[in-house]
Amino acid sequence: MRETLPAAAAPVERDDALRPASRLSLFPPARAALIVASLALLVFLGLPIAAIFIRGVPSGALSRALDDPIVHQALTLSLITTSVTLLASISVGTPVAYLLARYRFRGHQLLDTLVDLPMVLPPAVAGVALLMAFGRRGVAGPFLSGLGIEIPFTTLAVILAQTFVAAPFFVRSARAGFESVDSGLEEIAATLGASRLTIFRTVTVPLALPALLGGAVMAWARALGEFGATLMFAGNFAGRTQTMPLAIYETLESGRLDSTLALSIILVVVSFSVLLLFKLLVRHGGGVAATEVRPRA
Repeated sequence: MRETLPAAAAPVERDDALRPASRLSLFPPARAALIVASLALLVFLGLPIAAIFIRGVPSGALSRALDDPIVHQALTLSLITTSVTLLASISVGTPVAYLLARYRFRGHQLLDTLVDLPMVLPPAVAGVALLMAFGRRGVAGPFLSGLGIEIPFTTLAVILAQTFVAAPFFVRSARAGFESVDSGLEEIAATLGASRLTIFRTVTVPLALPALLGGAVMAWARALGEFGATLMFAGNFAGRTQTMPLAIYETLESGRLDSTLALSIILVVVSFSVLLLFKLLVRHGGGVAATEVRPRA
């Protein structure tokens, strides 16, 4: 028994030793091409982002614009609407994601495609679709008017537009998280007498939590940056429907460059932070999956 353990471990060590060499097994021209392409893309993507800070921070535009009521109103409205959008996306998207991940039924592909569709629709088309569905002359317009509900060009319209484009991001990530959970663990919990709700709450959700958190982060970021559908369906009214992207558009059109730069800097910082958080969650999720699976193998 003592002689077999080193022999079993030897292939793993030999395989690990080959990995660094395989990463460097490129000819010098190929390495040069990769470096040049990476630098070119880095400059192309990084220069416009850096330009916002170069123009906005040293000139004092950011500090002056923070006293602008439009900036305050847009920031407050964006935070409120995106928070409601996130709650709605999680509440509705979690059951849908679990259904798509765990069950196969007639119409599964149709539902899956419909969930993904808003992710590829042009924002203007999404806005027109919402207007034709919930507008005064839309499909549901007469019914809503009979109840005394007017949705277009209100704060509720902002939330609906954000949810329409952001919820699919959460559903997609949550579905992947649920699919990664070993159904055998759920079956073991069922044999121990746990109800389906208890299994979902104590087994499925904790194991899929990194993907759920990552999806929530991406959905919130998408809602924060929503522009086209909001403009078409909710309009651009300060303090009521004017979110940060719409405020950027208005301040730039009116020549208020300081406010435009301030709002842009805030959105860049928030977007970068969200992406960094998402990557950390994904990396942490990989670590959790490894620690959960390996001892049970």
